[in-house]
Formats: sequence, structure tokens, C-alpha cells
Amino acid sequence: MSVTPTCIITGASSGVGLYGALALANRGWHVIMACRDMAKAQAAAERLGIAPDRRTILHIDLGSQASVHAFVEAFRASGRSLDALVCNAAVYLPRLTEPMRSPEGYEISVATNHFGHFLLANLLLPDLERSTHASRRLIILGTVTANYEEFGGKIPIPAPADLGNLEGLEAGFKAPIGMLNGKAFKPGKAYKDSKLCNMITGRELHRRFHEQTGIVFNTLYPGCVADTPLFRHTPRAFQVIFPWFQKHITKGYVTQALAGDRLAQVVADSQFGERSGVHWSWGNRQKAGREAFAQQLTAKAQSQQLGERLWGMTARCVGLG
Repeated sequence: MSVTPTCIITGASSGVGLYGALALANRGWHVIMACRDMAKAQAAAERLGIAPDRRTILHIDLGSQASVHAFVEAFRASGRSLDALVCNAAVYLPRLTEPMRSPEGYEISVATNHFGHFLLANLLLPDLERSTHASRRLIILGTVTANYEEFGGKIPIPAPADLGNLEGLEAGFKAPIGMLNGKAFKPGKAYKDSKLCNMITGRELHRRFHEQTGIVFNTLYPGCVADTPLFRHTPRAFQVIFPWFQKHITKGYVTQALAGDRLAQVVADSQFGERSGVHWSWGNRQKAGREAFAQQLTAKAQSQQLGERLWGMTARCVGLG
């Protein structure tokens, strides 16, 4: 008798995470929907028809390190094995004029998108390692806007992702510091920087743990999901114009359902378990029938020196160093 595999997806109450949960449930997986708003997650799961026996909703606020620890305890109390972890959740707050802070005092975009997932991944690595599933995977959502190798990563609004030499992180990353490079606060860039950290972390996880554990560590960009709730804090005009622009001008637009299915492919399909340390992409301009390919990342994302520095300083910030 086969055992139902289990996957944790953060931010599964909407967008790519929600539709990824649906696609995995339809593939026979049990999905732990790790969400900040449990009522919203429950309503979303019911609306999409994710079967109750294919889902469990657990609370997590990735911006709070105490909440991440509590989530791990709650998951382990469920008695389920962990066969895949998807670090998907993100906050994007481009209209802030000064940094919003996490309970620990860190700028909230980095605290949530990077620190929270870094802590969660490290805490759950032993659980993934104990899994008997044929292909255990840890997948992190990246973005084109943080990859300087692609056109979207070079757009200087408000500025391209740039961690510098992590001067702000090295100085403690608490008030008045709001950026990882120690420079003036730019909320949109803080999001890009946090996503660059996600992609660097994916590479560093692969370098540190793939050979010894056999776990597959990859990142992915499923295409531009221009109408995802990630953009709910942007001006209303942007929420109207951006999807139109991506659909008709750049041709980069993908639906939330397609992005969710692509996420499920990277988690569950056999061909995506053959390589680790890859950034999977379907490209900036969507084409019918296009297969995923390994997208090169910016040189900084591939820098072992920067990866080691980011890992060490992040570990200290989350109490693991």
C-alpha cells in the first residue's frame, strides 16, 4: 500500500501557493497549507475544491521567528512525514516610506521572505532527510526581478537587486538600518533583495546538503503572475495596468492556475528530481508548449563567497549561528 506524500507550502491561502496546493492535491499529495490567515486559507481551499483529506491548514507568520518555531512543533505533532517543502510566501510593500519591523526588529520584507524561510528550511531539514520518499525536494520561489541575467532584473525601478557586500546585515540589520547593503531604504528594492537572497539560499542549500542528504534543492520562476494578491499593496492603477502590460506587451503573463501547476511539476514530477541546484524557468515571454529550462542566475547569486557570508550572517540573525 502506497503512502500519501506530504508537502508543506507557505503562503498557500492565495496566488501561486494556493493553486500549487490544488495541483499537488490533484496529484495525490497531502498539502500542509502554512498560512498567516487560517480563515482565509480555509475559505480558499473550499472555494477551489481541495479535498479535506488532502489538506491540513497550520498557522505560520514567517515574519516572526517564534511563529516559525511554533509551526515546526505543530507540524511534527501531526505525525506526518515531510517529503517536500515549498518556500513560497512573500510580502511586497512598495508604498512604505520607512522600514516596517518584525518582532525581532528586522526590516519586514527581508525578515519574512528571507529570514523566515531560511529558519524554516533549516529547522525542517532533518524531517526531509528522514523521509523515505523517492525524491525529497526543497523548492524556493524566485523572481525574474531579482535576476540581473534577465531583462526584468535590470529594470532600475526603484533599483535592481543589489546586496552590496551585506554591509547592513553585517552591522546588525536593526534600526536605523533598513537595507541589506546599508544604504537608504527603498521598499520595492527591499523586496527584490529578499528574493535574491532566496535564490542564493537555494544554491547554498544545494552546495551544503545535497551530496550528503540526497535532497533536491531548486528554485523556480513560473512566469509573471501579474494579478496575484502579492500586488495588493500597490496603487490601484498599477493593479490594472500591470496585468494588461504583461499580457499584451511583454507576453510574460501566466495565470495563477498555470503557475501553481508549474510549481507542482517542480515538486512532484520525475524530470525535476534529476538535478539539484537549478533555477527552473519558463522564460519571460510565454510560448505555447514551452518546456521548463535551467535559467542562469546573476553572478552574485552564484558567488560562493557571497553565499557563505549571507548564510553565516543570516544564521546569526535567526538564532542558528
